[in-house]
Amino acid sequence: MTEPDAPTDHSTPQGDTVSDSVVDQLIARSNALGADPRNTNFAGGNTSAAGTRTDPVTGGPVELLWVKGSGGDLGTLTEDGLAVLRLDRLRSLVDVYPGEEREDEMVAAFDHCLFGRGGAAPSIDTAMHALVRAAHVDHLHPDSGIALATAEDGERLTRECFGDRVVWVPWRRPGFQLGLDISRIAEENPDAIGAVLGGHGITSWADTSEQCQANSLEIIRTAEAFLAERGRPQPFGPPLPGYGALPAAERRERAAALAPVLRGLASTDHPQVGRFTDADVVLDFLAGAEHPRLAALGTSCPDHFLRTKVRPLVLDLPADAPLDDAVTRLRELHEAYRDDYRAYYERHADPDSPAMRGADPAIVLVPGVGMFSFGKDAKTARVAGEFYVNAVNVMRGAEAVSTYRPIEESEKFRIEYWALEEAKLARLPKPKPLATRVALVTGAAGGIGRAIAARLAAEGACVVVADLDADRACAAAAELGGTDIAVGVACDVSDADAVARAFAEASLAFGGVDLVVNNAGLSISKPLLETTERDWDLQHDVMAKGSFLVSREAARVMTAQGMGGDIVYIASKNAVFAGPNNVAYSAVKADQAHQVRLLAAELGGEGIRVNGVNPDGVVRGSGIFAGGWGAQRAKVYGVEEKDLGAFYAQRTILGREVLPEHVANAVFALTAGELSHTTGLHIPVDSGVAAAFLR
Repeated sequence: MTEPDAPTDHSTPQGDTVSDSVVDQLIARSNALGADPRNTNFAGGNTSAAGTRTDPVTGGPVELLWVKGSGGDLGTLTEDGLAVLRLDRLRSLVDVYPGEEREDEMVAAFDHCLFGRGGAAPSIDTAMHALVRAAHVDHLHPDSGIALATAEDGERLTRECFGDRVVWVPWRRPGFQLGLDISRIAEENPDAIGAVLGGHGITSWADTSEQCQANSLEIIRTAEAFLAERGRPQPFGPPLPGYGALPAAERRERAAALAPVLRGLASTDHPQVGRFTDADVVLDFLAGAEHPRLAALGTSCPDHFLRTKVRPLVLDLPADAPLDDAVTRLRELHEAYRDDYRAYYERHADPDSPAMRGADPAIVLVPGVGMFSFGKDAKTARVAGEFYVNAVNVMRGAEAVSTYRPIEESEKFRIEYWALEEAKLARLPKPKPLATRVALVTGAAGGIGRAIAARLAAEGACVVVADLDADRACAAAAELGGTDIAVGVACDVSDADAVARAFAEASLAFGGVDLVVNNAGLSISKPLLETTERDWDLQHDVMAKGSFLVSREAARVMTAQGMGGDIVYIASKNAVFAGPNNVAYSAVKADQAHQVRLLAAELGGEGIRVNGVNPDGVVRGSGIFAGGWGAQRAKVYGVEEKDLGAFYAQRTILGREVLPEHVANAVFALTAGELSHTTGLHIPVDSGVAAAFLR
């Protein structure tokens, strides 16, 4: 048995080039199959290959199985994601198998079959790959295959579609017994290239990796062609009047309005991040008269309902219903959904079942608008939505040639609340401090804002990088990671419509917003008599008016969510300190500072905390200083511009220069949860400027 968390050891004894070739072929096949969503869903299915390697103990050959480990994704699989096991020991488990009632014990037994140290944890499907007497095995979840697997007369349709080339395996929960079933059926049908697993997916096998991949694709494409040729034209029923798709701009506007409400409802038990899609496949499904019946039946493939829950919440109003009516009805349906889910749990739970994980929906369907999906982070929410699209495609295929008939509810419960699934959840790393939080930072394409966005993302937040320059915003967001981590949006904070659009984009990307940083700013340093009306208005438009507009929109979204939130103002020590030749900038910073106090008093009842940060001059990395402000202030103080940071530092109590990341640290401290009872506070980040001490 390998030690937990042992380092990976893929060293190759001399003479094992054959087995290395087997692994290379397996990785290539897995990546090729996993790259096409028609073949399998994200992290769904597994592949394997058998080969020989030299046993370092005996010096003789030993037959091994390389199989995709638990939780991996075929499309991105690497060698580290493979479990490596001895085939002789795996197959010997047949002799000690205690029966289906105790088959969960077999997963622990796989650990005693591992070869060497490291590698991935064996998955529940390992038995399927070990017991089928073929060197290469693929188990996949293609929409076309699951459509046949979930058709009411799937066994007959499988025979009509494939003849003797593909056999039917009745539904059985994944595990050792399913491996025995498939192995027996493969032996009884020596000419078969694979099987359709009732309610689940497909499995194929062959003696070479190339032929195994070809067999998998043959099953998938043959099923696709069969469904297309035999399918009726309206598998979701005739169009339901009033349930067709709204025009694109109108449906996205409505989606942005609904997203925060739905995110709040879906977060009743646990905070969630949201995703929205108005893909044609979803809109087409919701426009059909049969969608209420089909949605109520729920999904079937274990990978589907583990991520989408047993069934979605579906709004039962036409697309053009008034928005307030839709919100009221969604709240009613949410209460009913929670009651139904609790009843589902109570119907099937026994004394040994894990506790109920939460009764809120993971998928919400709104006719004419689209689908909202929810999860513990943006990736989980996105994948849940992708899985429900898979499920819709499955329903389409099954209804096209038959009647959609997923596995029984009791079987779904057995898998959703499987002790093995609970153990997998328990092994997940502890969430980061800002996990599930969505942050919008203004002026975030550079300088202090960029540092704040980077810190919040590093601490687990989804980040909306808002900036006047859309290209710079998108580039800064891309540096933080993919769209599961950050998105860039254009935002002129002095324009109310632009601010509303930025928050709408945030709601469509992540479900809403609950952490806002008013950072956008600029400065023009001039003596009073040289300060123009335009200088005054520009700075007040961006910082005073801009902060007001952003905070107002933030309050609207946060109130709709009902989850509280944080608004942080990046003010300045100039809000307190009276320096020379700086009347417009310092006055507007004092305005921002008092907005903090005013809004803290007003929004506290909604659980929204409003705080500020007062930095001293941040010279290095600052967009404001690079834009001419540094030269102006250096002139005022009679120093070289290159020495301005040191000049600011030497006049402070600590004698330290303030950098963008120091301001980001203060934002994190205010929003990470340790100061949950603090509002209306300004934190100085100035290395100690006595004249700016708060009194």
